[in-house]
Amino acid sequence: MLIGIDDTDSPGGMCTTYIGAVLARRLEGAGIHVSQADLVRLNPNVLWKTRGNAAICLECTGDLDSAFAIACHCVEELAEFSAEQTHPGVVVVRKKPGPEFYYRALRAFCTIDEARTVLDAEQARYYGYKLGRGLIGALAAVSADLSDRTFEILAYRDPARRSATRCIDRESFFRAETATFPHTWDTVDRENEVVVCVPHTPDPVLFGIRGESPAQVRLARAMIMTEPSEIEQVWVTNQGTDAHLLPGVIGELSEGMSYIVEGTVIAPACTHPGGHVELKIGNDVHTLRCMAYEPTKGFRNLVRSLNAGDRITVTGSYKGNSLNLEKFCLNAVGIQEVRDAPVCCGKRMTSAGKGKGFKCRKCGLRKPESVYTGSKTRITPGWYEVPSCARRHLAKPLCRGLPSILP
Repeated sequence: MLIGIDDTDSPGGMCTTYIGAVLARRLEGAGIHVSQADLVRLNPNVLWKTRGNAAICLECTGDLDSAFAIACHCVEELAEFSAEQTHPGVVVVRKKPGPEFYYRALRAFCTIDEARTVLDAEQARYYGYKLGRGLIGALAAVSADLSDRTFEILAYRDPARRSATRCIDRESFFRAETATFPHTWDTVDRENEVVVCVPHTPDPVLFGIRGESPAQVRLARAMIMTEPSEIEQVWVTNQGTDAHLLPGVIGELSEGMSYIVEGTVIAPACTHPGGHVELKIGNDVHTLRCMAYEPTKGFRNLVRSLNAGDRITVTGSYKGNSLNLEKFCLNAVGIQEVRDAPVCCGKRMTSAGKGKGFKCRKCGLRKPESVYTGSKTRITPGWYEVPSCARRHLAKPLCRGLPSILP
């Protein structure tokens, strides 16, 4: 059977994956074998998500009725029912449903009624608490297609320590990244010198290591020194796969969905107050505003390096009539007429006055301004991505390969 759970946490605490890890141990204690634990990220743009919009699925063997009762009891004991936006859901099915509902929950939006209709058709056992919104994620989790999969080991804090600041040996995370990258990623951000995999939110997670295999995440974890953990769980995930992306065309994008889009840079990027960078690209008919916000740090300089005429591919979520950049590819550099000061005596000449051309400060030679065909684009063709500290859960890091559209 497959057990799905979602929407048990709140901004003030708890974590659905923690409830899943606790449930896995309670099921084993009741004689129900858990063969796999899945952490399934869904559409990152839903307005009612708590943090990373994750649901969980446990693949089990044993008595369905007992499993359903244990799962419901676990949720009732641990979920954040007092939070206004928390509406847990529990689903148990004998066989895996088709992936259609999963892909809609991953890339678009689903309703509670749509989830109930599918659950009834699948003859599932399910229970929705309060509004029952968690049934959407729980159904998506048990029907998830993880053909491209990654892994994450999550360590959870001892309940007695959760009110205190997390105690970690910062340098041990950097050593673990050095030893295991690119087989693990987003443990630290070397460019910005920060530990990425330790949350700052009031939830049970102590840290999480992402990688290509259970062996690699366990190897990295063995090098990390922190306060003692209560329990640890290796999850199979869709993180780092770009599974949320759809092929898109400028002028035909829908709010709240994520795309991979091609276009031509219309003009160099501009910087807004707060350090947010805007770049406009277009096709023959429409334009698209692309945004690199301040938290993307040095990635903004790469965006600023682009110039009019450059042909690029961008990925990201379309929100508020703009695409929030996750990465981009410079496909071809735009060639245009460029005007610049000529060089003399090894240096650029300076202006001799309006309409008077340029003069060399060293030898006094005068020349008109140079006009040539070329480009001022300052980066070479290829893919560029946001730093680890700004990467979204589903975005595929370049160390895993180039972006690809999943089915």
